[in-house]
Amino acid sequence: MDISEVNELWKKVKDELETSVPEHIFGTWITPLEAADFENNTLVILSPHPMAVDILKKNWTDNIKSAVKTVLGESTSFSLIYDPDYADKYIKARKKELSKIVAGQTQEEKNEQDAKLSLAQMQSSANLNLNLKFDNFVVGENSKFAYNAAFSVANNPSKKFNPLFIYGASGLGKTHLMQAIGHYIIFNKPQLKVRYIRMEEYFNEWVRCFQYNDSPNAKKKQVCNNSLMRKFHQKFQNVDILLMDDIQFIESKMKTMEDFFSTFEALYTNNKQIVIASDRLPKDIPTLDNRLRTRFEMGLVVDIVPPDYQTRFEIVKAYAYELGVEAEDDVFAYIADNFVNNVRELKGAFNKVSAYAEFSNTGVTLELAQRALNCEVRKREITIDKIAQAVAGYFDLTVKDLKSTARQQKIAHARHTAIYLARDILGLSYEAIGEFFDKKHTTVMYSCDLIAGKIKTDSSLETELEDIKACLRS
Repeated sequence: MDISEVNELWKKVKDELETSVPEHIFGTWITPLEAADFENNTLVILSPHPMAVDILKKNWTDNIKSAVKTVLGESTSFSLIYDPDYADKYIKARKKELSKIVAGQTQEEKNEQDAKLSLAQMQSSANLNLNLKFDNFVVGENSKFAYNAAFSVANNPSKKFNPLFIYGASGLGKTHLMQAIGHYIIFNKPQLKVRYIRMEEYFNEWVRCFQYNDSPNAKKKQVCNNSLMRKFHQKFQNVDILLMDDIQFIESKMKTMEDFFSTFEALYTNNKQIVIASDRLPKDIPTLDNRLRTRFEMGLVVDIVPPDYQTRFEIVKAYAYELGVEAEDDVFAYIADNFVNNVRELKGAFNKVSAYAEFSNTGVTLELAQRALNCEVRKREITIDKIAQAVAGYFDLTVKDLKSTARQQKIAHARHTAIYLARDILGLSYEAIGEFFDKKHTTVMYSCDLIAGKIKTDSSLETELEDIKACLRS
């Protein structure tokens, strides 16, 4: 089919979609889409934003499917994919479109349009999530100080609070605040260059600057590619604001610490803003170079703690609006009452409820939420003591072994597993788990991160966890 015909069909599908999708969802995620082909009764749709694919597939598949079938027939379907080439094309088209109307704009309007274009480009190059801004961060007593510090830095980068060090458990909003700083600066101070990166990505890029020397009659060794390293340093040192997430990943990586120290010094000496996020205080990061520790602590160190009930309620409610999913307040209250540790688990719980509603073709009600999440049964039947007993039995150990300071591989692995399951199944705080196992909360955090990381590549570990969960359910 000719591309012009495909575009005409897609226009009709979009017109149909506009009647069934909320205005803010349609404008943000559907308007930028483009149809690429219609073959074998499948409409191929391209997105310039990777996040749009996830959001639309998760929450609006039925609406798109219905619109496609209405326009193209019952036997048709669609395929929605992110396409980097189309992303580049989309940004260039937006730039050209803006240039046509710029002559009639005021300087203020020109600055605003330039900032919007910069924002799109930064999102593409630096992985800034367009949803993570100050205006959709739900501020509670748990995060008020951190929010105010972040907003102050965004308003006056490098003037005070440099570096800004934000710490707290996983899923409480550290990344949201960091990226909000980035978005705010790009929009309000477009002349400044912002870069956001996670320490794991920084480390991986640093490693790629080294190559193995395989010359004949020479012992194989790793050597630095000076050209690559020079570009690497330019990438991170020639910025005005560096947003470094998950700094705790640097622990035990001595060479990377040395390199990041030079980056930190170059930025700080040149009066550039540095914002760092971690799941723990600098003093609680094992093997952290003392030079880095003292520099992290010389600015402003702020924490984010788990949100209270009212804040959790507002977070779930705001998230439902963001997704365009309608639900009554009693649904938000139920989730807020049963998921108390972090923002991610609140959103995960609501995602599960909305998925149940979508699959059962019903509204999001309290009854459905109770059935989907089954919190009462979970709380009544499984305790941390039972988890410890199940894990100990699975590995032919005792609960006393798990609580001991023994470091034998078998005991350490079982201990990490028990701690992870207590967090995963019961959603207990790090402090509560640490109290049961006689461990510091930082040790608990390490165990959870360790198991969560290994699951991604170790299928046998995943099998172990499922076997233990099955044992608990029985």
